[in-house]
Amino acid sequence: MRHSENRSAPGWFFLRQHWTHWLALGLGTGLAPVAPGTVGTLVGFVLFALLWPLPVLLQWGVLLGLFVLGVPVCERAAQDLQQEDPGSVVWDEIVAFALVLEGAPHRVTGFILAFLLFRLFDIWKPFPIRWVDQRVRGGWGIMLDDLLAALYALLVLHQLQGLLP
Repeated sequence: MRHSENRSAPGWFFLRQHWTHWLALGLGTGLAPVAPGTVGTLVGFVLFALLWPLPVLLQWGVLLGLFVLGVPVCERAAQDLQQEDPGSVVWDEIVAFALVLEGAPHRVTGFILAFLLFRLFDIWKPFPIRWVDQRVRGGWGIMLDDLLAALYALLVLHQLQGLLP
């Protein structure tokens, strides 16, 4: 796993230094003292709820735009923290999980299972997620491994869809 050790965990000062820090650290959720990736993933529910009223095609377009925006945003925050893939950078989890929610069965059990599956694949990193995590650098690496975890979660969700209550 490429997440850098918290040599110097960022604080509120770092968050306010530049708008990219604020976004990369998930509006501050990346400052959570325990499991910032999981806390950041929860913000994906908020993003999904904000996108919900929009036409589906526009929802996907916004998510694509937020993903592409995440590449330089996460890279800037990682560079400023002088870490390869800081655990406090959670924009990748937020956007990728919102994408999972778009494709998940739209009921409580579907959303809960989506959350659990996404976190499982983001932490476990089965092939090719771990390969990407170890070899793709910068903002692309930060964003791509979570996109792959989202795709794994969606594949499993669609296989289980008929079994969900």
